[in-house]
Amino acid sequence: MHDDRSLVEARLKRVLDERVRPAVYPESVPLDVAVWHAPGEPVPVAEGLAAAPEPIEVGARWGAPWGTSWFRVTGTVPEEWAGRTVEALLDLGFDENMPGFQCEGLVYRPDGTPVKGLNPRNQWVRIGAPVEGGERVRLHIEAASNPVILDYHPFLPTQLGDKDTAGSEPQYKLTRMDLAVLDENVWQLVIDLEVLGELMAELPVESARRWDILRAVEKALDTIDLQDVGGTAARARERLAGVLATPAVPSAHRISAVGHAHIDSAWLWPLRETVRKVARTTSNMTALIEDEPDFVFAMSQAQQWAWVKEHRPEVWARVKKAVADGRFVPAGGMWVESDTNMPGSEAMARQFVHGKRFFLDEFGVENDEAWLPDTFGFAAGLPQIIKAAGSKWLLTQKISWSQTNRFPHHTFQWEGIDGTRIFTHFPPVDTYNCSMKGSEIAHAARNFKDKGVARHSLAPTGWGDGGGGTTREMVAKAARLRDLEGSATVVWETPAAFFEKAEAEYANPPVWVGELYLELHRATLTSQAKTKQGNRRSEHLLREAELWAATAAVRTGFPYPYAELDRIWKTVLLHQFHDILPGSSIAWVHREARETYQRIADELTGIIKAAQLALAGEGEDVLVFNAAPHTRNGIPAGGAGTRAIEGRTEVTPRPAGGFVLDNGLLRVEIDGQGLVISLYDVEADRETIAPGAAANLLQLHPDFPNMWDAWDVDEFYRNTVTDLTEAHKVDESGDGVRIVRSFGSSRVTQRLSLAPGERRLLLDTVVDWHETEKFLKLAFPLDVHAERYASETQFGHFHRPTHTNTSWEAAKFEACNHRFVHLEEPGWGVAIVNDSTYGHDVTRTVRTDGDLGTTTTVRVSLLRAPRFPDPETDQGAHRFRHALVPGAGIGDAVREGWRINLPERALFGAREVTPLVTVDRDAVVITAVKLADDGSGDVVVRLHEAHGGRVRATLTADFEVAEVVATDLLERALPEAPSYAGSRVALRLRPFELVTLRLRRSAVH
Repeated sequence: MHDDRSLVEARLKRVLDERVRPAVYPESVPLDVAVWHAPGEPVPVAEGLAAAPEPIEVGARWGAPWGTSWFRVTGTVPEEWAGRTVEALLDLGFDENMPGFQCEGLVYRPDGTPVKGLNPRNQWVRIGAPVEGGERVRLHIEAASNPVILDYHPFLPTQLGDKDTAGSEPQYKLTRMDLAVLDENVWQLVIDLEVLGELMAELPVESARRWDILRAVEKALDTIDLQDVGGTAARARERLAGVLATPAVPSAHRISAVGHAHIDSAWLWPLRETVRKVARTTSNMTALIEDEPDFVFAMSQAQQWAWVKEHRPEVWARVKKAVADGRFVPAGGMWVESDTNMPGSEAMARQFVHGKRFFLDEFGVENDEAWLPDTFGFAAGLPQIIKAAGSKWLLTQKISWSQTNRFPHHTFQWEGIDGTRIFTHFPPVDTYNCSMKGSEIAHAARNFKDKGVARHSLAPTGWGDGGGGTTREMVAKAARLRDLEGSATVVWETPAAFFEKAEAEYANPPVWVGELYLELHRATLTSQAKTKQGNRRSEHLLREAELWAATAAVRTGFPYPYAELDRIWKTVLLHQFHDILPGSSIAWVHREARETYQRIADELTGIIKAAQLALAGEGEDVLVFNAAPHTRNGIPAGGAGTRAIEGRTEVTPRPAGGFVLDNGLLRVEIDGQGLVISLYDVEADRETIAPGAAANLLQLHPDFPNMWDAWDVDEFYRNTVTDLTEAHKVDESGDGVRIVRSFGSSRVTQRLSLAPGERRLLLDTVVDWHETEKFLKLAFPLDVHAERYASETQFGHFHRPTHTNTSWEAAKFEACNHRFVHLEEPGWGVAIVNDSTYGHDVTRTVRTDGDLGTTTTVRVSLLRAPRFPDPETDQGAHRFRHALVPGAGIGDAVREGWRINLPERALFGAREVTPLVTVDRDAVVITAVKLADDGSGDVVVRLHEAHGGRVRATLTADFEVAEVVATDLLERALPEAPSYAGSRVALRLRPFELVTLRLRRSAVH
C-alpha cells in the first residue's frame, strides 16, 4: 500500500480547522450590550448589577489597565431554535493562547447568582438544552481588564505592573457577544477527531494501531459533507466508533487525572485580583461538576478558599455542596503554595497548621498530601515538617524545569535532614496545566522513569497560573482516553486516591536524600530585598510577640492576643507565596507587601511592648529582654534582667592606612580602602582571612539572564566581575570603622564594629542602589580547608559540597541559607550570619603563590536589578547586617544567627523576668513558646536538636504543670508519652528532631 499518511493527516487538520470546528455553532444572533466602567477598585456585586450601563458595540475598545467593567448582555432566543441547545458566546477580546494571563469575567444572573467564569478557553454560557424558543436572556459580566504583562515577546520591561504607572489606555476589543445554537454532534465529532489525531501522531509509524486510526479517520472525513457538517456529523462519528472502542493493553500506563487550576496567589496581578480569579475559577468548576458526573476537582491553598468564603458567599455555597459530594477536594493542607527555601522553621510549620486547620474546621477534611506543583525547589528540612503536620505525601512538578540534570525518579521516598521520609510524586506529564492532549498523555507514559515497578502517575488537568481550571473539552477527551488502545488510561481521581494506589504498588521506591534543588530560578533568593527583609523581620517579631505574650499571660493574666496573632500569621504566610517572597511578582504586589510588613511590624511591636511592660512592672531599673533561645550578656533565654558586659574595644590607626580593632578576643585589621585584610582569633592563634585576600569585598556583576529576569541568574554572570575597592572615607566610629564608597549611580555606607566581649565582627551595610541589570555580592575569602559547608534550613542545617565534581554540584552555584552558613576544619570554623539575606555562593581554590593552602570564599548576595516584571526592582536604600564569627563551631553559628535576628529590647521596669521555660542544653533550640490555639491556656513549646547530633536534655517550666503531652504541629496529642516529673520534662532527641510539647497548667484563671 502506498504511504498516504501525510496526506490524510494534513487533510484532517484543514477539515477540522476550516469546516468542522466552525460548524459547532451553526447559527447565531447578536446580543445587545451595554457597559459600566467602575471607577477605581472593584465594587461589590450588588453595586455592579445596579449601575446604569451605556451601550457599547462589538469591536469597541474597553478596559483601562486593572479596571473593572460591568457588561450587561440582553437578547431573545429565536422561536425557530426551539428544541435545540443554545449558548451565549461572550468573547471579551480573548487571545486563546493566553488563558490566565489577560482579561477575564464572571457571569451573573440578574439576581446576583454566579453562573460561571469567562476566560480565553471558556467563552460560553449555557442558556438552555433544549430551549423552548422566545426566552428572554439577560446576563451580567464582571470583566477584569488585567493587562498582559508576559507577552509574546516575554520579559520586556513594562509599566503596566502597577495601577499607579499603568495609564488608562483601553487594553481589549470586544469581539463577540452572541446567542448561538450548539450542535452537540459536531462538538463531539471535534473531540473524536482531536483525540484520534493526537493519538495517531504519537504512535510509531510502523504501528498497526496508527494505520487503523488513519483509515478510520479517512473514512470519517469521506463521510463529512463540507457544506453540511451538522447533517453528516453523526454518520462520521459512526466511522470512528470502532477505533475509539478498542481497549488499552493491560500494561498501559495509568494516569490519575485531577481537575486543577494552579492559581498563583499573586504574580502578574495583585492580591485583590486573585480573590476574583479564585471566584471565577470555582464558579466554573462547580458548574462543570454539575454537568460531568465523573469529574473531580482539587484546589489547594486554604487562603484562596478563605477568600471565596469572605468575598463571594454565593460561590462559597456551591463550593461547600461540591465538597460534601466528594467532587471538589481541598488539597495540600497549606495556607498557600509557599516558597519552601526561605520561610523559617516556625513559618513553614504554620503553613501547615493554618492550612490543615482551615480544611478541618470547614469540611472535616484531613489532608495527607502536600501539594506544591510550582514551588522553586524544596528545602531539606521539609519532610519532617510534613510528617509533623500529620501528612505523608508530597506532589511537585517544578523540578522538571531544571536546566542541567534530569531528576532520576518520578515516584520516590524523599529523606530530610532528620531521616524522615515522605512518599513523593513528580508527575511525568511535566506540566501542572495538562489539557489532555495526546502529546501530553504520551509524554507522561514515555517519560515515566519507574516503569517495571510502578505504572501510576498523576496529571493535574486544567488551565492554571492565572486560573480557569478544567474545561468540558478536557473532560470529554479524558472520557475517550479512559480505556483506549495505544494510549495511557485516564481516570478522574482525588489526590488521595492516586497516592494510595501509587504507594500500594511501589513497595520499595528509591530514596532521594537532601534538598530537592531546582536548577533554575536561583535569583529568587535575592530579588526584591525589602520583601525578603519584611518576611524575616515578621517571623522574628511573631516569635517575640508569642513568647512575651504567653509569659505575661501566665505570670500576670495578660490577655493573650489570640485573634490578632492568628490574623498576622496568616498575612505573613500569604506573603510567603512562591511568587511574592521570591520577588517574582509585579511592582504592585511588592509595593503592597512593603506597606503590609510595616503595618505588621507596628502591630507586633505594640503587642511585644505591652506584654513586656506587664512583666516588668513600673520602675526605674533598665531591664533588657532576651527573646533569643540562648543566654546572652548574662540574660537567660526568654527572660529579662540587667545586661553584664565586660571588656573594652580599642580602635587604633593602622600605620599603612586604615584601623585596627582589638577587644582581646579578636584583632581586626581594616586597610585604607575599608577592606578586612586580617581577622585574627587571639585564643586560637589563627588567622581567618586567606593570605593576600580581603574580606568585606563588594563585587559587582552584570546580570542579564537568558530568560526570567527576576527569577534567574545564569552561571555566565561570573565571567565578569568588578571589585569595588575604592573608598571615599574610612573613619573611626565608636567601637568600629565607617566606610563610604560609590560606584555607578549607587553609594554604600558601612560600619564595621567589634563590641567588647564579643567574638564577632559586625558589618552594617547601607546601600543606596540605583543600578540596573547588576548583581551585588559581598565576599569573604577564608583561610579554611572545607570540602563541604553547612547552611541553616528549617529546624536544622544542611551540608553542601564546596567542590564541583559532578554536574549536580556545579549546578548549585547559588544556594539558600537562613541565618547562617558555617565552614570548618576539625576544631576550628567560621560562621557568617545575617539578618535578612538568603542567596549565597561558596567556592574553593588551592593557592599556588607559595603559601600553599585552600581558600574557601563565601559570597553573600545583596541586591539585583532586574527589569521584569518590576522595572524598578530594588531601587532605593537598603540596610543589611552580617557578622563574621571566627572560631565558631556549629553551635556558635546557631546562636549568633538567632542573636543578629533578635536584638535585645530595653525598657524601664521594677522586676527581672524569669523565663517561662528553659532547656539545659544549647543543642536544643526552642523555636516557639505560645499559648495553645484552642484558648485553653495550655503552654505550647516547640523545640528541635540544632547541632546535628543526639542529645539528652531537660526542659523545665517555671509554672505548675499538671500534664505534659507530645503533639503534632496542630497541637493534637500523639501516642508517645513524654517522660516528665512535675515541671521537668526529660528529652532524648535524635539529630535535628522536631518536638512539640503541650504543657497543661495546674490552674488557669
